[in-house]
Amino acid sequence: MIPGPFLLYIGDKRNPLDIKTSRGLATFRRADCIGELGEADNTLTLGLPRMTAVEAAAAGARSLVLGIATSGGRLEEAMIPHVLAALDAGLDIVSGLHQHLATEPRIRERAEALGRQLIDVRAAPEGLKVGTGAARPGRRILTVGTDCAVGKMYTSIHLADALNARGLPARFRATGQTGVLIAGEGVVIDSVIADFIAGAAEALSPAREDGVWDVIEGQGSLFNPSFAGVSLGLLHGAQPQAMVMCHDPSRPHMRGLPHMQVPGITACIEENLRSARLTSPDAEFIGVSINGSLLDAAAAEDLRARITAETGLPCVDPVVTGMDAVIDRLIARFPA
Repeated sequence: MIPGPFLLYIGDKRNPLDIKTSRGLATFRRADCIGELGEADNTLTLGLPRMTAVEAAAAGARSLVLGIATSGGRLEEAMIPHVLAALDAGLDIVSGLHQHLATEPRIRERAEALGRQLIDVRAAPEGLKVGTGAARPGRRILTVGTDCAVGKMYTSIHLADALNARGLPARFRATGQTGVLIAGEGVVIDSVIADFIAGAAEALSPAREDGVWDVIEGQGSLFNPSFAGVSLGLLHGAQPQAMVMCHDPSRPHMRGLPHMQVPGITACIEENLRSARLTSPDAEFIGVSINGSLLDAAAAEDLRARITAETGLPCVDPVVTGMDAVIDRLIARFPA
């Protein structure tokens, strides 16, 4: 578990999708979040007190979490003074970026001099093996998406929590930096060498015969060429019996790819089934989950009804409707 309480860094980011790691922690581990650190002119907020590193340390913070997305996952120059100030204030630094903290000499030298921890969440575990595709016992659900950043982690966490609340034991299996920070365990799958992605997914959800559902957080989308390689390896290694399709209806095009349209939900379901059945021949979908946060209530309700009519699957918004309709479908299709 990453040492908390946290000061969450949002920097100069104006797009809510660019602070999704900080936002995820503020949502699911809010009691561990002391405040947020942003540039003075940045009005984007997590709803936490705006603090300096010194103020956060005085309030009990132990770590500064760099919970933002940057171009190429690199440390940006504007971040360096804030990181150094946090180290001086007595905080450890936690990063979900692809670039590891110690590769920046100024950060490494200051941390070494002060005896602070530099924690890179995107560090692949050692000893991973290639996937085998061999059938293994267990009950596994995978969330997949029409694009990246459409709510796969939120859906996975809400689904695992709802299953447990209904007496069906479940575990959230994190595969992204935000999920790992929330759960305190998991594998950041996009930090894994490509040959070992499927094997990492197999290791994350190993054979089990205790009836517990492993709810595996999906990554990317088979239809987003920037991340489809990770999505496919995870799909093969997870070997899900059940899947949930996640979708953001407000997305005008694939994230970061204005020349590519978001696929239709039915087409995305069909392609994920075709790919999943290489290692899980009987895989099926049990529902669709939308992020309707930018729709009014009537429009969101209408969209859910239209998706159900199109796909024959229950359509939910985890934050608005809960996950019961999806769980009902799961129970009907996979009785204990």
